[in-house]
Amino acid sequence: MKAILFDMDRTLLPMDEELFIKTYFGGLARKLCPLGVEKEALIAAIWKATCGMIQNDGSHTNYEVFWQVFAKELSVDATAFIEASDAFYQKEFYDVKAVTAENPLAVEAVKAAREVADYVVLASQPIFPMAAQLARASFVGLKEEDFDLITAYETESYAKPNPKYYESICKRLGVEPKDCLMIGNDEKEDMYAASQAGLNCYLVTDHINAREEYPWEGPRGTFADMIEMLKNSDSISGYWGTAGT
Repeated sequence: MKAILFDMDRTLLPMDEELFIKTYFGGLARKLCPLGVEKEALIAAIWKATCGMIQNDGSHTNYEVFWQVFAKELSVDATAFIEASDAFYQKEFYDVKAVTAENPLAVEAVKAAREVADYVVLASQPIFPMAAQLARASFVGLKEEDFDLITAYETESYAKPNPKYYESICKRLGVEPKDCLMIGNDEKEDMYAASQAGLNCYLVTDHINAREEYPWEGPRGTFADMIEMLKNSDSISGYWGTAGT
């Protein structure tokens, strides 16, 4: 296997997604609202800008799309908001760790992937800045140097569930999709999108995001099962599954 890709939230990092978003947005609002924006308007602009990133056509980075949409929605100059946001992700964002759970097997999983693949990628949804990706990885004992590539909104021009997000990772690494394995918990964003790009896929079921319209019919198992699969190198080649449409 040339490359193994890991999703972050609810795959490597267990969490209650609703509580995470509530805590995260609450902290961000406390940092940004003093710049002269009401909380409701701020949250609405963040969601609108996030949708812009998810729909990104590759012509701009997700970072550029986010702040362009954000500034337009609030009719503001984004400069001060960018500076305050950067400061937030360096410090206050770490408070969200309190609403995530431990995963003592995360380090073992990445180590097992390192043993059987040329590249290990943190393929977390690139709607967060790099600082937030690294922070969440640290919550489960992982470091930047554990990965050959980490996707973030500064580096990517596509987002899940666009198959081009996965294609761009493969091109950057210089590998064929058929020689890569995507590991995630979301039937649409991880399994369907990656398989459409030609990657092999493995669905982690501990905190599965099931999608009725995109049922995954391929390999699956618990996080512990996934580690055993990685350790059995003979079973990795040829791992493949299909998603319903």
